[in-house]
Amino acid sequence: MKTWWKEAVVYQIYPRSFKDTNGDGIGDLRGIIEKLDYIKSLGVDVVWLNPIYSSPNDDNGYDISDYQNIMEEFGTMNDFDELLEGMHERGIKLIMDLVVNHTSDEHPWFIESKKGKDSPYRDYYIWKDGKGDNEPNNWGSVFSGSAWDKVDDQYYLHCFTKKQPDLNWENENMRQDVYDMMRFWLDKGVDGFRMDVINAISKATYDDAKVPGDNLYGDVISVVWNNPKVHDYLHEMYESVLKHYDIMTVGETSRVTPEIADLYVREDRQELNMVFQFEHMKLDTDWCKWVERDWQLPELKEILSKWQTDLDKNSWNSLYWNNHDQARVVSRFGNDKDFRRESATMLATLLHMMRGTPYIYQGEEIGMTNIYFDKLSQYKDVEIHNGYKQLVETGKIPHDQFMDNSNKYSRDHSRTPMQWDDSTYAGFSDSKPWIEVNPNKSSINVEAALKDDKSIFYYYRNLIQLRKKHEVIVYGDYVLLEKDHDSLFVYKRRLGDEKILVICNFHQMTQTYHLPDDILSDSLEILINNYEDFELKNEVNLRPYEAVVIKY
Repeated sequence: MKTWWKEAVVYQIYPRSFKDTNGDGIGDLRGIIEKLDYIKSLGVDVVWLNPIYSSPNDDNGYDISDYQNIMEEFGTMNDFDELLEGMHERGIKLIMDLVVNHTSDEHPWFIESKKGKDSPYRDYYIWKDGKGDNEPNNWGSVFSGSAWDKVDDQYYLHCFTKKQPDLNWENENMRQDVYDMMRFWLDKGVDGFRMDVINAISKATYDDAKVPGDNLYGDVISVVWNNPKVHDYLHEMYESVLKHYDIMTVGETSRVTPEIADLYVREDRQELNMVFQFEHMKLDTDWCKWVERDWQLPELKEILSKWQTDLDKNSWNSLYWNNHDQARVVSRFGNDKDFRRESATMLATLLHMMRGTPYIYQGEEIGMTNIYFDKLSQYKDVEIHNGYKQLVETGKIPHDQFMDNSNKYSRDHSRTPMQWDDSTYAGFSDSKPWIEVNPNKSSINVEAALKDDKSIFYYYRNLIQLRKKHEVIVYGDYVLLEKDHDSLFVYKRRLGDEKILVICNFHQMTQTYHLPDDILSDSLEILINNYEDFELKNEVNLRPYEAVVIKY
């Protein structure tokens, strides 16, 4: 079934790092308003906004203390209303982050819940007795340490930081309060939700979990994520709220296969439109993200192709390389030094020609890279500091290895300020930002990109325009070619008489490729190529990180 959110391209904004207008070093809503014309010029259809709700910021806004108020650092509800109106005037839709697996421990519900077992809000959260002097089970937080914290004579569950207590979705009153909150935003005109760790809301068992690698605690994800009852809750949410609005929904769902994802997104199940999966983002790390793993291109092909072909025909994919939880893709899977433009545009081509809704993370469209930190104190992310305590201070990982891998995989790489120009603070702010600016802002910035008609920015814009022009890119079938080739990622898309061939060179050496016999004709057309020229013949030579899309 055709629909607007399948044909859309989404631009993700991390407000804290996008644009500061009041000089406090923190991005704000007025900064986004100021840059709406820039966003429009890229050609995207939807903006996904990371949390802007009231929060003490233990996890940068994912610990919410008031779902229906704006974080003071970001502005006011009037600012939000103006932002939403400005987007809609430009034909851009807005989806919000919905964080309902947990709240902040400073949320009024939890403050009341802590008061004792007789509190009407006690059961809004998950409280358990300990086992003697120990926690209720061996579960570890996703951010390291125990997943339990004690208040008086009981423990509460927090799958993330101790300031993010998990909500109890078994409680019907709590669920109805969540649905009321969702209606508040949808009635304002918001166009959908990205649902944070939504597949974790159902806790089916509280047994101990397997301990992975050299970890100290059990793997909470293996026992909490994707429990069957999550589908009851999501269908109820659909019936109570979602189906009454023309909106887009995407769920963050770690540890899913296409078969599991299908249960969330198949149209006849009436739950979500699409999910984020993480298989391709786990490819280069081992039992934890601070332990690197060697990988080969056929592995990436297998993962991405599986998600293209194995979802039910009535299900839908989300396509992404970057977001606020991932390091910069050009530094991770490309070459951010000798071939930054080439590898950034190659990776973009590979993804945007696939079946699904593409997501672009702020700065990706100008090829922003990882930053380099040589001191632990330079990192702001709670995940880094908790991981250091659990892994380095206990002797499981050497300090140098942890720092080296942090410079590859830390979430802070995606959170450095947006690089608007080459000024002291990259045009992000007039004051020192909350996190350091990448020194390469002198050469990598929006101002420079807009002046260069061969820039990564304009390449992204061309990719977006191609999706709007060629229906095969949105709805066509996917066929992988050369599945064992260790340097080339090649695939076809087909829809009726419209067919394209996508060829991407993942290597910094030239690779030769023989075009398949069935596409050889006099009517071949190059739709896009990330070099200035491309000689179209039966045997093509692909330069370092070259990408080409051929219509046949």
